[in-house]
Amino acid sequence: MPVQVKRLLLVFAFFIAISVALIYFLTPKSFGEYGHYRGKALEEISSTEIKYVQMDDCAMCHDSIAELKNSGLHATLQCEVCHGPGFNHIEDYENNRMEIPNEGQFCMRCHIMNAASPKKVIKQIDAVEHAEGEDCITCHNPHQPWL
Repeated sequence: MPVQVKRLLLVFAFFIAISVALIYFLTPKSFGEYGHYRGKALEEISSTEIKYVQMDDCAMCHDSIAELKNSGLHATLQCEVCHGPGFNHIEDYENNRMEIPNEGQFCMRCHIMNAASPKKVIKQIDAVEHAEGEDCITCHNPHQPWL
C-alpha cells in the first residue's frame, strides 16, 4: 500500500476517533429517552421563570381597559407588546409598575409610513406632518386610537 494512502487512512481514523469522542462527551444523558429528543428538555423548560402572561391575566384586574381594547383596532395585540413583560407586575403589582409608553416614537414602531407594511391592516402615518412634535397619546387613547 502506498505511503500516502496510509497517511490518509490515519487522518480519517483520527477524525473518526475525535468525532466519536465528541459525540460521547457532548450528548446529554437524557438524549434518546423519548426517541430522538432530550428527555429532560420539558423539565428544564418548565423550570424557567415565566416572564410573559396572556391578555386574560391582565383583564382580571383591568377589565374596563381590556373591554375597551378588545372592542378596538388593537384587540389582537397582547398587552405586553406595548407595556412589557407582565409576570412580575402580577406577582407584586405595587412595586412592579408596567411601562406606560407616551412618546410618539413608540407608536411609530408599527405606524410609520413603510412601503413593506400592509396599509389596509396597519394604519400608517407621516409622523412629522401628522403629529407636529406632539406625543401620540396627547390626542389618541392607545386602547381606542380611532377617537
